[in-house]
Amino acid sequence: MEFDLLIRNARTRASKTELLDIAVKEGKIAGISAHIAGEAERELDAGGKLVTESFVNGHLHLCKVYTLARMDDAAMGDYTDGSMGGAMTAIELAAQVKAEYDEEWIIGNVRKALDLAVHYGNTHIRAFADTDTKARLEGVKALIRAREEYKDRVTLEVVAFPQDGVLRDPGAEEYIEQAMHLGADVVGGIPWIEYTEADSLDHIERMFAIARRYDKPISMLMDDAGDPGLRTLEMLAVATLKYGWEGRVTAQHCRAMALYAEPYYRKIEYLLKTARIGVVSDPQTGPLYARVKDLYKAGVRIALGQDDIADAYYAFGRNNMLEVAFLAAHLMWMNSREEMEILYDLITTKAAEALGMEGHKLEVGRTADLVILNAESVWEALWTHEAPLFVVKNGRLIKG
Repeated sequence: MEFDLLIRNARTRASKTELLDIAVKEGKIAGISAHIAGEAERELDAGGKLVTESFVNGHLHLCKVYTLARMDDAAMGDYTDGSMGGAMTAIELAAQVKAEYDEEWIIGNVRKALDLAVHYGNTHIRAFADTDTKARLEGVKALIRAREEYKDRVTLEVVAFPQDGVLRDPGAEEYIEQAMHLGADVVGGIPWIEYTEADSLDHIERMFAIARRYDKPISMLMDDAGDPGLRTLEMLAVATLKYGWEGRVTAQHCRAMALYAEPYYRKIEYLLKTARIGVVSDPQTGPLYARVKDLYKAGVRIALGQDDIADAYYAFGRNNMLEVAFLAAHLMWMNSREEMEILYDLITTKAAEALGMEGHKLEVGRTADLVILNAESVWEALWTHEAPLFVVKNGRLIKG
């Protein structure tokens, strides 16, 4: 056969009303045009529905999914209080569940969440696993195991994440080192949780040292509380430039940014852009969030993430990035058609850029990671946030 897959009668974001054919060969997009002659091993009729890049989730605490049933609501109450002044207390309360951490029950929850990812066309996830003296390596081992099991359906990047700090949790740094030796993909961090600015900076330096030893990217949760005095995002940007890690760092949350004075925000915006740091915002899981629209307009790498699924911080979530964008449209008042297109970018192409993934685009020569939606426009897709009709990963049909 000339092609492995042919998608007929596809509507794309660029073609609008014109219907196109999309040919796939050896995992790559081989052609996009009004009519492609030839035969394929598998042919799909999109029927005028929208075909786009598959979805990318830049932030999910995958080791914690479905753990809310093991806890009360105390942590969630502190975390989502209007001022987010109790965010650190919430993390301390949520840590209680880790006394029960075991790879065998974690992997079952992880599989459930990843099956949803496939169902909703979410083919790339940056997944955080608590890696500290309480969780030990149980979450990391479960996620590495799942990464192998789902490798043909979901690309899973495992982040070794010291949720309770490094200076605050002596021994956590050694667990991060062990996790990287086991095969974790990304070095995590949460410097804002340390007690002093000096310790926060030390936290960042230690995690950069590990990343440099293993030549790995970095993802850190930054300034995730209602305190405009938090400055760890600035520290991260400076360290990124210092060590030449531009384009290899993401910052999750950055909620304190919502409270920054304008002159300080402008400085942070410049540093983020210069250091090519990706910012992943999760507005649906807390009352404060990074200045997504401003960052987008400034050319900062910006994305939306799921963050949590039924855990101590968030009671809902389905690994459905259209649902995340739908909620963000309301929370951030991004309701015009132009803004909906931006939101769609933030869960597809721009999300990929934020994670340093190059080429996640519906273009000839790019990897064929695609969804055929049950919608004819981005507006309709966000409105209904239904699961795709078909999902393609590396040129292979994995759903439909």
